[in-house]
Amino acid sequence: MAVFAQPGSGARFDWGLTGAAELGRVCAALVVVDVLSFTTTVEVAVSRGMRVHPFPWGEQAADYARRVGAVAAVGRRQMTPEHPWSLSPAALRTAPVVSDLVLPSPNGSAISAAASATGLPVVAACLRNARAVGQWLCAEGYGSNDAPVGVVAAGERWPDGSLRPCVEDQLGAASVLDALSGVPGGLSVEAAMALAALASTPDVPAAVRGCVSGRELVESGFAADVEVAVQVDVSDVVPVLRQGYFVAG
Repeated sequence: MAVFAQPGSGARFDWGLTGAAELGRVCAALVVVDVLSFTTTVEVAVSRGMRVHPFPWGEQAADYARRVGAVAAVGRRQMTPEHPWSLSPAALRTAPVVSDLVLPSPNGSAISAAASATGLPVVAACLRNARAVGQWLCAEGYGSNDAPVGVVAAGERWPDGSLRPCVEDQLGAASVLDALSGVPGGLSVEAAMALAALASTPDVPAAVRGCVSGRELVESGFAADVEVAVQVDVSDVVPVLRQGYFVAG
C-alpha cells in the first residue's frame, strides 16, 4: 500500500531490510544507519581513503572480493595479525589501508547491498557523521516532497532471524533526522517520533554504552568498538554508495 511509504513528507523513517525496500520505491535517496558497527566501520574506512563494498553476511564475500580485486573483511573474532580487516571500527583505524574492502554484515551491509540495486544514492550514517550527512543531503537538494529522503535504522537480529529494533540505531537515525528537521517537506510522523527519542536522551554515548547491543560488545571484549561508535559528530565524511561501493560524497 502507498501509505506505508509515508507520503507527503520530505524525510521519512523505517526499520530494516523491508523498510528500506518500501522507502526505496519512492525516495530519492536512502540513509542506512547501523551504529554497532557497519556504518561506523564504513565511516572509518572511507575516511582513510578506502572504497567499501557492502555485501550480505556469508562465505561468498571472499569469492566476491577476489572477483573485484578487494580484501574481504572478516568477523571480529576471526581477525589475525596477518588479516586485521574486520567489522571492528577500532581495529580498522589501525589496519593497513587497502584500496577496496568488502565489508559483509547481516544488517547494515545487507541493506546497503540490496538498496544499491535501486540506483539511488545510499548514504552510510552513524553517530560520528550524522550532522554531516544531514547537511550533505540538504545541500544536494534532498528533503522535499519531490525528492524525499528515507532514513533506515538497520536494527539487530533475534536468534530466530527476526528484526530486533535497537537503541543505538534509533538514536543514530534520529541524529540524522535532527539535521534534516528543517527540510521543506517536513518529517513524517514516523520520523518525528524517532526524533523524539533523541530529545529524551540527554547522554547519547551513555545510552549506547548501556543498551543491550553496547553491553553485548563490551562483555565480548570489544569495548573499543563501542567507544569509536559513540563519538558524536566528530567526522565530516559522508560515505555515498555509487557503482557498488562507498566513497566520500
